[in-house]
Order: sequence, then structure tokens, then C-alpha cells
Amino acid sequence: MFLSRLLPYPPMALAAVAVLLASCAGTPGGDGVSEPTAAKRTRSTATLRSGFACCNLRYSGDQLSSSNYAQLPFIAVGTPVLIRAVDDAQAIVEINGQQLQLRPDPGNTRESPAQWLDKAVVAQDPRRRLDGFPDGVRAAIQSGRVMKGMTREQVIMSLGYPQVDGRKGLDAPSWRYWWSAFESFYVQWTRDKVRKLDGDSATVNKLTQP
Repeated sequence: MFLSRLLPYPPMALAAVAVLLASCAGTPGGDGVSEPTAAKRTRSTATLRSGFACCNLRYSGDQLSSSNYAQLPFIAVGTPVLIRAVDDAQAIVEINGQQLQLRPDPGNTRESPAQWLDKAVVAQDPRRRLDGFPDGVRAAIQSGRVMKGMTREQVIMSLGYPQVDGRKGLDAPSWRYWWSAFESFYVQWTRDKVRKLDGDSATVNKLTQP
């Protein structure tokens, strides 16, 4: 019936329709994705690995925060993490049986999801290190706070990694963190120990371990 409707049209038109139908056929799966795109998607999501949260990982709903906004609730350092899928735009992880997505926060686009996960998910359980810290430091990390005298390693466990800045490394004299998308604060260092927090006084009070 379909071909009978096309018969009044010239042969060139019929050839064009045939090419169009062939291009829409897609892959054998019928999802309309061309073969190269489907292959690329398979390669980018095929790698799975498991590990542990390097630090307290902030989240909102089913979204991990790549900027680790300190006002958010967190998944505790050392929690087992299974990486389900990673591509250039997002990652999917499973934590405590729940799937969460990671997409770079608007102000933190210097790192890809894969680069972020390389830091955030570690092979060795950091709780072994945590158990060896003094009681006050351990309590600060477990509550997502900071106290004077903490080391860089300990602050990372508590607040996560500072936001990437191409001009500065982790040995910088201050680290910039975010309380929210609109408010930042700084950890100031002296000889690799926390000297103080700088920022809004209310925010600093919330983040400082008594």
C-alpha cells in the first residue's frame, strides 16, 4: 500500500525516500542510535570498579555534589562505593544499595566525572587511618567539621577536596571550599596545620568543631 502511494512520484524521489528509510533504521536494537555512537557509549560505561569514599561526600536527593557543598548532608568517609557507569557528562554510583548520579556542579567544571571519582573513590578503606586519629579530630571528621591543628589529610576526610584551581595545588597556603553555590569559605594553613577558617561568621561557627 505504501509503495502504491509513491508510484505517481518520479524515480529520483523514490530513491531519496529509500535512503531516508535506511538511515532511520538505526542499529539492530532499533533504538535509532547509529553504530559508532552506540559503540562509544558502550566503551565509556563498561568500566566498573569498587572502592571506598575517600572523605565525607555531600549529596542532595540522588545527586552527588562535585563541589561538596558543606551545607548538604553527607555519606560518611569509608562508605563502600560501586561505580556503575562513567562518561564525559556524568557518572552513576551505587552506595548502600542506592544509585546516585554525579554531574559537575555549574561552578566546578574543570574536572570530568572520571577525574572526580579518581580522587573520591579510593582502593583502601580510609577508616583504618581515621581510627588512629586523636578523639577530637575523629569526632570533627565524623561530624563534617574542622578544628585548629588538623592536617591536610584530615581536612580532606572531613570536607572533601577543595575546588580545583589550575594555578594552585594542595600545598597552597589556603583552600577554598563552598558552603553553598553562592557562599565560599577558606581553610588557612600554617606549616600544614589548620590555622583558622575564614568566611561568614555563621558559616565558620557551623563548621568549627567545639
